Amino acid sequence: MSAYRDGDKVVVMVPSRLTKAEEEQWIATILERLEERERRRRPTDADLQSRARELSRRYLDGRADPVSVRWVANQRTRWGSCTPDDRTIRLSTRLRGMPGWVVDYVLVHELAHLLIPGHGADFWELVGNYPKADRARGYLEGVAAAAHLPLEADTPDDEITGVHHGDGLHPGDEFPHEAAG
Repeated sequence: MSAYRDGDKVVVMVPSRLTKAEEEQWIATILERLEERERRRRPTDADLQSRARELSRRYLDGRADPVSVRWVANQRTRWGSCTPDDRTIRLSTRLRGMPGWVVDYVLVHELAHLLIPGHGADFWELVGNYPKADRARGYLEGVAAAAHLPLEADTPDDEITGVHHGDGLHPGDEFPHEAAG
């Protein structure tokens, strides 16, 4: 038994041997599970806020305490952003539906910016506390490539305007390189 979305419809596949009553019961159960799975993959702003606090506690010793964390639809060239001065974090709605560990990485990245605004070694050390950081950066790079987004930064880093380049969270950015040695 399985279910999947096909546009606005849900297609449920059940064995033909089921009685009509069994079929209806299984369809209801499968639809409930599908709805719960989709809800988990599309967290609300309140869910994001709660998750950010948990990630801060787990990976940043609870030191990053955002005032708000919310979804925004106007970020077309970045996955997330934050304003350290007012401790707000925004995540692109393009992240909705991506694996939770990818959204968690973006949250950890932005939480780290609440502690360290730039992208120096100390910043990347904090982000590196998240065990799937490299995997998530690769995932986001793949999404950007598949969407034919530019893979090179076309403007220099500009911390004054809040544009973050070279951090792997914004399609078109270059990823940090580790020094050999």
